Amino acid sequence: QVQLVESGGGLVQAGGSLRLSCAASGRTFTVYTMGWFRQAPGKEREFVASIRWSGSITYGADSVKGRFTISRDNAKKTVYLQMNTLKPEDTAVYYCAAKSSYSGDYYPNEYNYWGQGTQVTVSS
Repeated sequence: QVQLVESGGGLVQAGGSLRLSCAASGRTFTVYTMGWFRQAPGKEREFVASIRWSGSITYGADSVKGRFTISRDNAKKTVYLQMNTLKPEDTAVYYCAAKSSYSGDYYPNEYNYWGQGTQVTVSS
């Protein structure tokens, strides 16, 4: 089993920044890809970004490209999501996820493990 614990969410004004963290523990050697998803009320879970332990990165929606940056610290088994120039439409619960495969990064069903989620609220 792999456990994921997110932190760093909160309330921020539009234009502000937040950094989310996701610490992994347990059988992390079974996991090759870490990802971030978000889910706003009444909407489907949306892929934000993913990163391999090798460093390969994939970003999701065009709306986050150039504003969000995913990174990782292998020694700490932690993945980060730096979010800049936040907009009210970024308001959502952000989830960290992990999977053992190299494919299907965009699809929630491909992920084996999930964190509890952290709320990000951006006020206008």
